[in-house]
Amino acid sequence: MRSEEIQIRTGSDEVVHDLTRECERFLDSEDGDGLLHVWVPHATAGVAIIETGAGSDDDLLTALERILPRDVKWRHRHGTPGHGRDHVMPALVPPYATIPVLGGVLTLGTWQSICLVDTNVDNPVRTVRLSFLAG
Repeated sequence: MRSEEIQIRTGSDEVVHDLTRECERFLDSEDGDGLLHVWVPHATAGVAIIETGAGSDDDLLTALERILPRDVKWRHRHGTPGHGRDHVMPALVPPYATIPVLGGVLTLGTWQSICLVDTNVDNPVRTVRLSFLAG
C-alpha cells in the first residue's frame, strides 16, 4: 500500500472542494489495478462522489443546510453558532470513499468527481489521506 497526506485550504466558507485532480496526480505513478481510498481524518468533514460545476455542489450544501440547519439548538455548542451540525454532517456524508482503479486510472463515471465536503467554517485547512491498495 502507498499512502500520502495532502492539505486542502477550504477557507472560512462552507465548501465542496473537488479532489479529483489531486487523486489523479497521486495515481500518476501507478499502472496497475487496485483501490484508491480517500480519508478525511476530521470530525466535521466528509467525502462525496458527485457531479461538480453544474450546481450539484451548491445543491449539496443547500440540502445539508435544510437537513442540518445552523439555527437549531445543538447540544455540541463550541465554535461558531450552529457548529454542532458540523459534527453530525459526517453521519450523512462519510469521511471516506473508496474508488476502483484500473490500469492506474480512476473508474469514475462521466460526471462523477471526488469531493471534500467541509461545512465547518472554523477550520480553514483540512488534511486528506490518499491511499492506493494494489490489487
